[in-house]
Amino acid sequence: MNRTELIIGMAVILFVSFALGWFAYWLMQRFTRVPGEETGELERLAQALHEAEETRDEAILYLQEREAELANRIAQTEAELRAAMDGLRQARQEAASLRGVATP
Repeated sequence: MNRTELIIGMAVILFVSFALGWFAYWLMQRFTRVPGEETGELERLAQALHEAEETRDEAILYLQEREAELANRIAQTEAELRAAMDGLRQARQEAASLRGVATP
């Protein structure tokens, strides 16, 4: 095999490799390409997903605010209950001391 035959053989091998690579790329693009009508559908789905995420974020924020409000109400109610219980305890002690004074 002389030098010219070697160069021609390498050129053929490189051309065949290029052709196979191009064909593989073309097949890949052909099977993975998204048609135009599906692109519109994908855009609509993306918009719906974005709106659903915004709604979810608003719901989470509302629930957090509502939870804080209810926790505040519970704290206020517990404080009022403690004050009422303290007042009731003082009234019972006062009634017991008055009964003790009146009994002897």
